[in-house]
Amino acid sequence: MYEFISLKLKCPECGKSLMDEEHKVDNESSIYLDIEINGKKGFIRLSSIYGSYNFDTNVVMHEGEIADFYCPHCHELIISDTECLSCGANMIPFYLEMGGKVSICSRNGCKNHFVEFEDLSLAMKQLYQDYGLAGKQVKEPSASVKIVEGDAEEKKKAEVNEILESGSFLHAYCPKCKKSLIEDEMLKLKISNGKEGLLMLSPYLNVFTSKSTIFLPEDKTVRDLRCFHCNESLIDAGKNCEWCGSPAARISVTARTKLIDFYICTKKGCRWHGLSKEDYYDIRLEDSREW
Repeated sequence: MYEFISLKLKCPECGKSLMDEEHKVDNESSIYLDIEINGKKGFIRLSSIYGSYNFDTNVVMHEGEIADFYCPHCHELIISDTECLSCGANMIPFYLEMGGKVSICSRNGCKNHFVEFEDLSLAMKQLYQDYGLAGKQVKEPSASVKIVEGDAEEKKKAEVNEILESGSFLHAYCPKCKKSLIEDEMLKLKISNGKEGLLMLSPYLNVFTSKSTIFLPEDKTVRDLRCFHCNESLIDAGKNCEWCGSPAARISVTARTKLIDFYICTKKGCRWHGLSKEDYYDIRLEDSREW
């Protein structure tokens, strides 16, 4: 099963979609629900990425508290009689748009969840269509020769300009120990945000799916990103995000001509990425508005 599967859910009571296309969590459409916990009411947007535990809410939630979830359409309480095998809280069931059911634990901090498909063969076919190799193939960077106005030096630089196309697989390396940051077809980093964990990013250019083993609030800057081999920090003190000003992390990626510095923003949800000034005239990132 592909590592970054975005599950589309429906209310088990009224059957209406719970997906919020406008508000993203983990750079994918979120799952929108009304929530009540210890008498406090509000909303919660869950990550639709299977295996991610990130969410966005306007209710203060503490570790171990049990929440009640309500459909935003029919306002019915969504609950089941099934108890979590890990902590004993009630499991919360949702319907999958592709057929089947996904259940999550109602206790904040418990990571127990499971998926049941009505027709496994049909579901796997749909998953491969949506998240398989199609559209995720490695592309060879293409050379681009452009005619520009200016002096001979600028024209010479333009002639060797290389484009990294959207969808290109970025072979990423630690700039400190030079070891590969790719593991199981994901770009893997150690993350520190009060707790220690792992952050997995899509290694394909301009594909923004991600997931982490610790909770990362949306629109917040993480404290540190490190290589999972040498444990050295990848935060570049001299580089900031050109969109939001947050610190940027530096990794090395291979282009056809050489190894280049590639920067990503450390703010959750910000999609900026860029190159060093030294590489700017040699390399172009196709549709390079986002990471």
